[in-house]
Amino acid sequence: MSEKFQNPFRPGAGHPPPYLAGREGEKKEFLGFLDQKVITDNMILTGLRGTGKTVLLDSFKHLAIDAGWKWAGTDLSEAAVISEESMVERLLADLAVVTSELTASKRNIRSPGYNRAPEDIKLDYSTLRGRYEKTPGLVLDKLKFVIETAWELLEASGAKGLVFAYDEAQNLSDKASREQFPTSVLLDVFQSLQKKGNRVLLVLTGLPTLFPKLVKARTYSERMFHVLEIGRLSDRASRDAVVKPIEDARCPVKLTDESVGTIVELSSGYPYFIQFICREVYDAFLQGVQSVPTREIMRKLDSDFFAARWARATDRQRDLLTLAAFLDGNDDEFTVRDVVTLSNGNKTGVKPFSSSHASQMLSTLTDVGLVYKNRLGKYALAVPLMRRFIRRKTAIRQETGFDE
Repeated sequence: MSEKFQNPFRPGAGHPPPYLAGREGEKKEFLGFLDQKVITDNMILTGLRGTGKTVLLDSFKHLAIDAGWKWAGTDLSEAAVISEESMVERLLADLAVVTSELTASKRNIRSPGYNRAPEDIKLDYSTLRGRYEKTPGLVLDKLKFVIETAWELLEASGAKGLVFAYDEAQNLSDKASREQFPTSVLLDVFQSLQKKGNRVLLVLTGLPTLFPKLVKARTYSERMFHVLEIGRLSDRASRDAVVKPIEDARCPVKLTDESVGTIVELSSGYPYFIQFICREVYDAFLQGVQSVPTREIMRKLDSDFFAARWARATDRQRDLLTLAAFLDGNDDEFTVRDVVTLSNGNKTGVKPFSSSHASQMLSTLTDVGLVYKNRLGKYALAVPLMRRFIRRKTAIRQETGFDE
């Protein structure tokens, strides 16, 4: 008996979908970074949550390894970037993963702290850390020396290049009040290494707030990075993401063109929502349901995905978000003036905002990840389809007198 066909759809943070649709252009562009004779351009992969950044970054990893590159990196948690020391720890720990099997002979150990080194030394974490501690100079000098030396040994072993890749990089920030500049250290190290011809590439993935943070830390970041922004999938790619995983002859669920169209419309082409909705549709159809249970799925999505994010906002902040959600024709961007004008129109039942109050509150909402400010100075909701969620909640409240 053949193995039972399982529900192939996996909505989760960074979980690879059964079929990665619509990202061939991005993969081709990434391969272009690997083809640089001298590394001058680094990569920022950015987009809202739910657009598939983490999954795409993982596909880049496989492309890089297949092309003969070494890959180091992980998520950049807030703890990993709280200080220069924590940044050093992060980089050395990740570097050790790809160098731990390398052996450095005595003549390769250039650090003065290793003048009595044994003939062969494993380049594991303790060795990297030891070299860092015994190298004279500032944090930048010490870190640059360790990475450059490691790269020389990797290159000698046949590696084409070394990628440092970090997800959730919007957590990066310098802290001048505490005299800690982890972001600046990261940027300075890679700029210096690349100027010397070392084939080390930096790839950062994060929310749209990432690039402005880097430019604020070091203005040369504008010339150091190429920003690749990903968003919703095209209609065709969305349909592929729905249909391809269930084409297997063993799959007990078949979808009509109408059902596929409904799923694409509900998800608006966002990869996470496609996975979430398809998982629910699959389970429903498996139990005899004949059409997409739209209302029930959206209620579950509201509870499982949106509710926790909505809970981060105070009542007054929710008022401002509600105004943003009801701005006519502005699904993506809005200004402080737009919000203030609508609040003074008294059509939403929300107490009016002054310009200064709205600006201050939008700044706070940016800090908690519900809003972001683009390079043109306009704001946008940072969570995909949040506008629809807010409108649904408002309609329920107006109809019943309380939130569902």
